[in-house]
Amino acid sequence: MSALDFPAFSRADLLDVLRRAPKAELHMHIEGSLEPDLMFKLAQRNGIALRHANVEALRAAYRFEDLQSFLDIYYAGAAVLLTEADFFDMAWAYLERAAADNIVHAELFFDPQTHTSRGVSMQDLMQGLHRAGVKAGQELGINVQWILCFLRHLSEADALATLRQALPYRELISGVGLDSSERDNPPDKFIRVFQQAGELGLRRVAHAGEEGPPSYIWSALRDLDAERLDHGVRAAEDAELMSYLAHERVPLTVCPLSNVKLRVFDSLADHNLPALLDAGLCVTINSDDPAYFGGYLNDNLLQTFEALPQLGVHHAYQLIRNSFEASFIDEALRRRWMGELDRAFGLAS
Repeated sequence: MSALDFPAFSRADLLDVLRRAPKAELHMHIEGSLEPDLMFKLAQRNGIALRHANVEALRAAYRFEDLQSFLDIYYAGAAVLLTEADFFDMAWAYLERAAADNIVHAELFFDPQTHTSRGVSMQDLMQGLHRAGVKAGQELGINVQWILCFLRHLSEADALATLRQALPYRELISGVGLDSSERDNPPDKFIRVFQQAGELGLRRVAHAGEEGPPSYIWSALRDLDAERLDHGVRAAEDAELMSYLAHERVPLTVCPLSNVKLRVFDSLADHNLPALLDAGLCVTINSDDPAYFGGYLNDNLLQTFEALPQLGVHHAYQLIRNSFEASFIDEALRRRWMGELDRAFGLAS
């Protein structure tokens, strides 16, 4: 895309275009958008005592050594979600923030097993999320899709049971994913459930190559038929894999602030995003669990570009264009938003 004739942008102009451009978010866990103030509000509403005394004490606990140390707090926070109204309120709060970031299409992860294991009904979960998504389409102009994720630290039998529980809500779900603790939980543990999901016409994505090795990325592609890889930054350790991902345009949904917070990289300045882009990979930027990792989508974009001065206007355009290319949106909407993106970057006549 560097051959495109972009107008001259100052660095400040470029950051402003990043803020204003229409964009898609493809890697965001809705439970990870539960801000401390809303968590305390829901806890009070549902008569649940939280381990931390107040919002400030909870935020102070957001210092993570690795993925597992984050997940421990993440699952504890999700315990405040009990009713359809809780799931609606959580999703709506995120979607209002998404609108402020000019997100026009969002494919959002949710973890049913986190909730059904506590006695929450799949109906309350699905209806709350769906209602928020419909309202976002009507009032905010955001097209919302929901991706059901299986928790990889649990068994495939549990995942299969979850898929069966979700069948009455098949039309509300666009795909399935795989998340939670990557270490010692390879993708090939879930071959059958992904095969069944594919037979149901569900799209397939999987977390791989965040803490897990490049072999987990190969496994997600070969064993799960994953169409998109969540994180995938450790692909850079395998030259053959990098070539394959570039040639096949397999998207990577990269989450820079998350990668730093969970110590995948020491700092944003050390992130391998420029190398992934320069190798021709279809990379996108996303927020992952923004309430815990210090920023929503625009925060990730702006802080990444501020930390990596080698990223220029063609990188910015490519990253956002990739978000639409990698999405499961219908072609008419994809063309529409790519046209709007061209106008935002001064490319449209």
